[in-house]
Amino acid sequence: MNKEYLIYKLSDQAKNCCKIDNALFSKYGVKRGLRNDDGSGVLVGLTNIGNVVGYERDADGTLVPTEGKLFYRGYELNDLVTPLLKEKRLGFEEVAYLLLSGELPDKEELSAFRELINENMPLDHRTIVHIIDLEGSDIMNILARCVLEMYSFDANPDDISRDNLMRQGIELISKFPTIIAYAYNIYRHSEQGRSLHIRHPKEKASIAENFLYMLKNDNFTELDVRTLDLLLITQAEHGGGNNSTFTVRVTSSTRTDTYSSIAAGIGSLKGPLHGGANIKVINMFHHLKEHISDWTDTDEIDAYLRRMLNKKAYDKTGLIYGIGHAVYTLSDPRAVQLKRLAGELAREKGREEEYLFLRRIEQESIKCLSELRKGNKPLCANLDFYSGFIYEMIGLPQEIYTPVFAMARIVGWTAHRIEELNFEGRRIIRPAYMNVLGTKDYTPLADR
Repeated sequence: MNKEYLIYKLSDQAKNCCKIDNALFSKYGVKRGLRNDDGSGVLVGLTNIGNVVGYERDADGTLVPTEGKLFYRGYELNDLVTPLLKEKRLGFEEVAYLLLSGELPDKEELSAFRELINENMPLDHRTIVHIIDLEGSDIMNILARCVLEMYSFDANPDDISRDNLMRQGIELISKFPTIIAYAYNIYRHSEQGRSLHIRHPKEKASIAENFLYMLKNDNFTELDVRTLDLLLITQAEHGGGNNSTFTVRVTSSTRTDTYSSIAAGIGSLKGPLHGGANIKVINMFHHLKEHISDWTDTDEIDAYLRRMLNKKAYDKTGLIYGIGHAVYTLSDPRAVQLKRLAGELAREKGREEEYLFLRRIEQESIKCLSELRKGNKPLCANLDFYSGFIYEMIGLPQEIYTPVFAMARIVGWTAHRIEELNFEGRRIIRPAYMNVLGTKDYTPLADR
């Protein structure tokens, strides 16, 4: 039998055996996507790390929309970010310390933690050679493979004691920026014929500053650094239920090694329905800039968005990317912070008209979607709506948008892995699936 035909035949047979009657999900009370009927997440665990608040419940259990709040170790995100913005200082390392330890550091602890991060940023020469060998455009895949390779360089890779988990986590947090920057520079050299630069991290520089330096030399501003730092803070943690963090917790529950678990989280984050969503938003924004002639005309914006929702324009999926969230209702606190900083950055970069246009798209998208869907759940812009535009203004290429997300979320992943392996009564995560096919009588090969 022809091999290509065999693959086609197997695929066609798989199509038929994948069919499951939608009515069966309701019949057996299956929570598809681990979601309840009202859209809220099925409670599968407890955590002391992050808390995502997008609604409240009234006396009869009905969801009541509320302004979004995000808590890191009990501290509201706005309370952590506001003093940083006011004092114009960097805070990602401070937030990382908080998420890992549960406590805000004092000046001495923060200084020592920053030194520890900085000392661990340089890569082993074997890893650098490995990145060169892995040259390619998908930086997330290179990141995952480099993480797996670090297992071989670790003298104690399978030890899941708390001290060793913390050591491994800090090394990964430190090395993610270097791996991503080097991988992109090698990609740019091999695919675009650009000069190859391997810049060693600066001593006493923050993660945000060092990343931009390794990526772009000195071609960035102080506001670029502060903006990237805030982006990293807002993406560092989002509760245990987001797909990539849950993936890390599921794999950690088997007691596998840190590198295998984190590589699984990277694979989850790579998906366009998770960490890859900001690229969808910025590409949509570029399309709208070209196809809407008057960026100040809300009627023209409204009309074109309705064409998109009716699958008659853009990619004809009927989607407006960056609007709506699984948990948040009235607002996403991360988007609120990024919108403010995006405006400041747009003024510095001379892109205020684009910024105001993006805000009008947000406003009209929410209106159009709300009218079309006529649902009870309010819609808001999510983190991805502004993050892609910010990345672009900073001068980051699309190839590293999602890797930068991983560069932030590795902090949350590490905290959740440590918690998963250190609370009493832990069990391997093993939900149930019901088989609805029934049984068959076996037919001997000669009779088939």
